[in-house]
Amino acid sequence: MPVDQHSDPFEDRVAAELRAAGGGFEPDLTALTTAGLARGRRLRLRRRAAVVGGAASLALVGVGGALLLPGGGSDADQSSVASTPSARSTVAPVSGEELIGTLKEQLGYGKFSQESGRGTADKPGPYASLVWDDGDGGSAVSVSLEKVEPGSENARQWAECPDKTFTPYDSCRTSRLDDGAVLRILQGYEYPDKREPTKFWSADLITAKGQHVAAYEWNAEAEKGSPVTRPEPPLDAAELKNLVTAPAWLTAVDAIPEADKPSSPAPEETTAPTTDIRKTLVDLLPSGLTPVSRGGDESGWGYVVVDDGKGKSLVEINVQPNMGDLLGEGMFAGAEEVGDGTMLVTREDAGDKDVAGVVRWTVDTVRINGLRVVISAYNQGGPHDAPGRDKPALTMEQLKTIALSPAWGPSREDIYGHKDDQKNSDQG
Repeated sequence: MPVDQHSDPFEDRVAAELRAAGGGFEPDLTALTTAGLARGRRLRLRRRAAVVGGAASLALVGVGGALLLPGGGSDADQSSVASTPSARSTVAPVSGEELIGTLKEQLGYGKFSQESGRGTADKPGPYASLVWDDGDGGSAVSVSLEKVEPGSENARQWAECPDKTFTPYDSCRTSRLDDGAVLRILQGYEYPDKREPTKFWSADLITAKGQHVAAYEWNAEAEKGSPVTRPEPPLDAAELKNLVTAPAWLTAVDAIPEADKPSSPAPEETTAPTTDIRKTLVDLLPSGLTPVSRGGDESGWGYVVVDDGKGKSLVEINVQPNMGDLLGEGMFAGAEEVGDGTMLVTREDAGDKDVAGVVRWTVDTVRINGLRVVISAYNQGGPHDAPGRDKPALTMEQLKTIALSPAWGPSREDIYGHKDDQKNSDQG
């Protein structure tokens, strides 16, 4: 996810995820609130799905529409959703009340309250939500449904475990079912920094047809702002699997109008760098720094956690094309020209996570061709971790060296030819 033109370097990567996901909603489960929280939850988890470099992940291989695990392996405890209905152009709509009924039927017993739902013909999309008390404490439980493009980036992200550097969790497991669908079970926390003891567990089913069924549960009666009622959410991993693979959900997904099926966005005209962000960042690190973990995505963002023997330090970088218009904005006020038309500013702040004692050093550059390279280093190993050192492992000068490296893209000379030729051209 590229850095927003009007934000601090990495707000949209991590900090905005929580804010955009509905953190300001009141802790009740009325229809409007629950719908917003469910949609925000999907968006938040989608943004969190960056994968640690080198870690095993799912590959969505377009062979017969199958979704395959690395190496062609399969889960030892495979199950089937073979009763998936065949594709039809017209399927009878399923109401919100029917979806609530399905959820209650799948849970099977206990007391239900605060029920809300939306049908397959409603917008922005179908869901069912309620508070379930199985005798050990009330818990918010919800199921949301959508169609995704088979084999798309969206589908792939739902089938991968989030990057644990940015999304701490206790367990995440992906498996392939007998019919080619992929199941992800995630057991984590509502707040990545664990400032409240609310646990968040989820199951995501992605079929080869692009049916996405997501089930969410908490150990509290609301996603946010409600005291925990039990040590853990009510459904364990096996029970979450049974819930999310119920054939009735797949029938309901097929009833979502095709017009609501997201289409692939038109490719943007861009000169985005083709370099491997993670590898390039590691290659440019000063000697004496040992990479502990790394990650990133295809949008020009990457990170590495390093350790120089004095504690872990997170280093993030974002490489974006077509950002020359930033030079007229306040964030580049007082920028330094470094000799080849590149403008550079430095910043020192406390990060954007409200973690006490954090120190963040940032170097932000925009080149003559509009390529922006912005890099930040922290005195912590992850955005939610307590600082483990007094200052970042890289100095500001070392950050400048990395940001100005030609490895990220063409320099002024690469664009115009030799510097002297450009100078003569300017004078002529």
